[in-house]
Amino acid sequence: MQKEFYSNGKLLLSGEYAVLDGALSLAIPTRYGQSLKVITTDTGFLEWESFDENNTTWFKGCFDVKNLKTIDATDKSISETLIGLLTEAKSQNSRFLENSSGLKVETKLTFPRIWGLGTSSTLINNIAQWAEVDAYQLLWNAFGGSGYDIACARHNQPILYQKENKTTQVEEVTFQPSFSNSIYFVYLNQKQSSKDAITAYRKEQFDMHSLIINVSTITKKMVNTTALSEFESLMLQHEDILSKVLGLETVKSKLFRDYQGAIKSLGAWGGDFIMATGSTNVPDYFKAKGFETVIPYADMVL
Repeated sequence: MQKEFYSNGKLLLSGEYAVLDGALSLAIPTRYGQSLKVITTDTGFLEWESFDENNTTWFKGCFDVKNLKTIDATDKSISETLIGLLTEAKSQNSRFLENSSGLKVETKLTFPRIWGLGTSSTLINNIAQWAEVDAYQLLWNAFGGSGYDIACARHNQPILYQKENKTTQVEEVTFQPSFSNSIYFVYLNQKQSSKDAITAYRKEQFDMHSLIINVSTITKKMVNTTALSEFESLMLQHEDILSKVLGLETVKSKLFRDYQGAIKSLGAWGGDFIMATGSTNVPDYFKAKGFETVIPYADMVL
């Protein structure tokens, strides 16, 4: 018997950090994602193997399928995280893995792990589908976070996302602006820890109510704008607001002062992807500065 699941990757175009506290945010599911395949065996073990976008194994583990104890694993930290997710899923659905004779599980990413497009969130959503449990609850109990990445994992078009306490509001929207060919996503050559970024954000003192209102307003305008110049203005406003809240220099001011278009951080500041606007010369500019991964909007968004 075999089962297979798939979840989309994610990018948060507006609302980084503020989404944690209830700001309305714009997010996009990506063409990149992760699959999970489950094959029934009679070994008595849960054999797990994770493959990257090049079909190379990046994690391998063997677990006792009855008590979810690690027998052997190539990475202790990943093994512990995985056991934590499976244990949490089982606590939500006691029938999960019950009376299993053995399983072979294979996961496969279609993007490099360092990109930060949702290696964890796609895995969590896939496990939730497999275990037939609530993916948001699995995320919050195991990792924390806003949950927008789970929403992207299961929606196939851009969304407006808002979290209030433990409830989520997700609305699919049409976000294919006429200027989308002027939008690019650039990888900054370094993975950023969302957990560390959230911890740093929580230490800052600021007017949270104003932050939520201002970011939510920008999000609504971003979805509805038909002019590139207005979209760029909204990107800069968002950067300025978060710069003051975080006490950090904007990525454009720090790395790309001579860039002619607008630049906005996506997700945790200081790593992963940024969004940049400009002409067909945009890739040349960033590649000349050592940033080789420049993806046009149409090639990133599902």
